[in-house]
Amino acid sequence: MELFWPDSFDEQLDRLEEEANGGDERAKAVFEYVVAEMDYLRHLTAPPTEETPTLKTVRQAKKYQVWRVSHPYHHGIAVRLICWFPPDENTAVVALFSGDKANMGDVFYDSVGSRADQVIDQWIREGEVDENGKEDISEGQ
Repeated sequence: MELFWPDSFDEQLDRLEEEANGGDERAKAVFEYVVAEMDYLRHLTAPPTEETPTLKTVRQAKKYQVWRVSHPYHHGIAVRLICWFPPDENTAVVALFSGDKANMGDVFYDSVGSRADQVIDQWIREGEVDENGKEDISEGQ
């Protein structure tokens, strides 16, 4: 699976990595979970069709069906990646992540749908059609 994400996610990830490299143990754990969740997505062979313990649909989604990637329980840390799988592509668009869902609780999910929709709409707007007629964006990883 190919992953894409917005610049804002990249900036957030860079800040988190800096904090982790600076000795912040909590930031290190959160960063490791984010990287592991991104690896999980990369290793998918196709977009999901059913939920798993790690990958579940977000019921608060609005315009697009988005999924959340999570990790096993870790006291005080609940990292969630929110992603969308464009139809007929082997691509995951990482729209959001929360490194503090453990403290935020369901408040995080209350705004996930509208926030994810904005990122997905931006990804679609910025997409360009390549010579084969497929969408290609210059951003992302």
